[in-house]
Amino acid sequence: MSKDKILVVEDAPDISSLLKIYFTSQGYEVMTAMRGQVALDICRKTPPNLALLDVNLPDMEGYDIGRALRQSARTRHIPIIFLTARGEKQDRIRGLGEVQAEYYIVKPFDIEEVHTIVKGALDRARQKNLAHPVTNLPTAELINEQYRQLVASTGGWALAQAHINGFETFTQAYGAVVGEDVLKFTALMLNEVINEIGGPNDFIGQMVVGPDFVMTSSPEHLKAIATRMCERFDAEIGLQYNYKDRRNGYIVVNDDQGTPRQVPLMSLSIGVLTSADGPFYDIRELSETVEDVRQHALAEARELGRKSHVSFGRAADD
Repeated sequence: MSKDKILVVEDAPDISSLLKIYFTSQGYEVMTAMRGQVALDICRKTPPNLALLDVNLPDMEGYDIGRALRQSARTRHIPIIFLTARGEKQDRIRGLGEVQAEYYIVKPFDIEEVHTIVKGALDRARQKNLAHPVTNLPTAELINEQYRQLVASTGGWALAQAHINGFETFTQAYGAVVGEDVLKFTALMLNEVINEIGGPNDFIGQMVVGPDFVMTSSPEHLKAIATRMCERFDAEIGLQYNYKDRRNGYIVVNDDQGTPRQVPLMSLSIGVLTSADGPFYDIRELSETVEDVRQHALAEARELGRKSHVSFGRAADD
């Protein structure tokens, strides 16, 4: 299982270093930022499992960081803990009320107590099943929440579902730990492409089971995002294989009868729906329809001899 990832946002080098050294020694992966904008850029690219925020920063207040995280569908699930010298009643109200932080700790602090609070917040987040255990992307109920918003929306929207073809065979050959690296690689690529092409309110989620990702955006953005994802995935996925398999363009595995067979390198199949393909009356209809379009993308790729491939709903074909 992947380590929990903590983002420490603190402009005092001694405190930042103390927190990083301590939490790293406790088995966490720790990222640090001394400025608010750097922290927000980190969260957009690689969402942490939890954010420890100071309030007084050179470029913005920690409250502004917290509000920005809460306003984005991609980061609103991240637990926030304030760790600050500002301990007045109105400061606590802003942190706990406006930002909806898990906890508000006033300096000076006992680091073991901070660890206990952090561990409790992470445990509660896991129990709510809001984030994927490997990529920390929104999952489960947060994906369903996005589906419900699309069904109820009267505006234009687009939904995509992406599946990593050949992932199960890859993990059988290379192992589950390397398979987790592929999921992280794909999640990072999705974040990069959406940050490059999409908008600040675009959503990325991952199904709890299987190598399946969900994205929502505007129709014009998501079509470009899906196409770019296929291009980048095919260009970069070879780096997850050893040199021999990468050079051959396939791996050799045994089937149920023990007969060796060649399996191509992993690829993406992506199905894209827009509001023009509707109306959709419930989230089950929406999720089943986008999966049908994704299956069509896989079938088209095989028929055309392609690797990664995108298929669009009826409206895009008209």
